Order: sequence, then C-alpha cells, then structure tokens
Amino acid sequence: MSRKNLESCLKSVNLHVGMRNIKTAFAATLCALLYLPFGRNPTFACIGAVFGMGSDMENSQLHGGNRLFGTAIGGFLGMALFRIYIIFYPDGSTHPLILLPLFVGVVILILISRNVWPGAVQPGSVVLCILLFNTPVETYVAYSLNRILDTGVGVAIALVINYVLSKERVDKWRSLCSGRKTR
Repeated sequence: MSRKNLESCLKSVNLHVGMRNIKTAFAATLCALLYLPFGRNPTFACIGAVFGMGSDMENSQLHGGNRLFGTAIGGFLGMALFRIYIIFYPDGSTHPLILLPLFVGVVILILISRNVWPGAVQPGSVVLCILLFNTPVETYVAYSLNRILDTGVGVAIALVINYVLSKERVDKWRSLCSGRKTR
C-alpha cells in the first residue's frame, strides 16, 4: 500500500468520540458494576444497555424495546416449546424432531411480534434458538428468566442514562457551568 493510499484510508476512519458513544460505554459499564458484587454475570445486561442506547429517547425506546420484548417473547415461547420437546427427548439431545418446535416457534414469534412489538422478531428468534439448541435441560427455565431479567436491567439503565444525559440537559448544564443563559 502506498503512503498516499494509507493516508487516504486513515482520513476516512472516523475516530470522533461523541456523547452517544460515552453514554453507551457508561451504561454498559454501570451494568457490569452493578452485577459484579453479586457474582452475577453481567453479559446480557450489558448487551441490553448497548442495544437500548439510541441517539435520543425515542430511538432508545424503540431499540431497547425491540431487544426487551423480543427476549421476553422468545424466552417464554422457547420455554414452552422446549418443555414439550423434552417430553419426547428428556435428555434434551438434538433430534430432527426439534425442527418442528423451531418452525412453529418462529411462526408464533412473528405473529405475536407483529401484533405486540414488530422489532421483536430478531432478538426473540435468537433466544428461541439458544433455548432449543444450546441450553441444557436442567437450566433452560433459569436461563430464559435470567436472560429476560438481565436484558430488562440493561435496557432500563440505558433509558435512564439517555434521559439524564440527554442533549438538552447536557447543553443546559454546560451553559450553566460556563455562566451563559439557556433558552
């Protein structure tokens, strides 16, 4: 790569750290800080916080809601379908019959999401697939409930931080600190 191409490439990289970047990092870090003293894994709370942080409250509510409602719908639906599946395969091993609850689950998930929260399909499908294909029989209920709770905590933290550190509030605080009047 020539020096000119390298310089051009470096100029196209955006290294600006804006307020949304800071709020997202703060929300994820706050989730981890809250979870660690309890010996609880903060992963899904942190993911919820990242997904729940938007450029404004409306955007945060939309994306955080997608994640939260999707996780809840996929979690409860996955628990019910996996429970039915383990009647036939109590050890939870993967058998071609698992394709039936997967198919039915995705159809039901889409129908519920379409009527409750349209953006819930993708995150709900992720939870559904994890429950059906990657969660031990002994822990599928706890996994699902913890995933829903943790996602809710993360999304709530993101919404609170986005509200408290909204552009309007930060601009007002800046002007108060600098002695300027706000409109």
